[in-house]
Amino acid sequence: QVQLVESGGGLVQTGGSLRLSCGATGNIFSIYRMGWYRQIPGKERELVANMTHPGVTKYADSVKGRFTISRDNAKNTVDLQMNNLKPEDTAVYFCNADNVITRATRYEEIWGQGTLVAISS
Repeated sequence: QVQLVESGGGLVQTGGSLRLSCGATGNIFSIYRMGWYRQIPGKERELVANMTHPGVTKYADSVKGRFTISRDNAKNTVDLQMNNLKPEDTAVYFCNADNVITRATRYEEIWGQGTLVAISS
């Protein structure tokens, strides 16, 4: 069974930085895309950034120039470096992996449990 384990959330002041990390555990052969989403209570989950296996990235307009996604395909990990954080970045951040292939099966999409990022003004 494949799981995503997240770490790195917390409370920082406006303008501060945080780094989120996510690792996929299990007998994984490949993961096509890994990334981060975020959700505020009462709102839909939204894409923050993702990266495909070949290295193509996608960012939400609101985080371009402030957040950087990186990935280690060999270790099945994805990190999100968040700089110049703003109060509106406050949310629960979820790690996501799609098209996960193991020796036994294929998972269309897997989610982590979420980690809270809170920015004080």
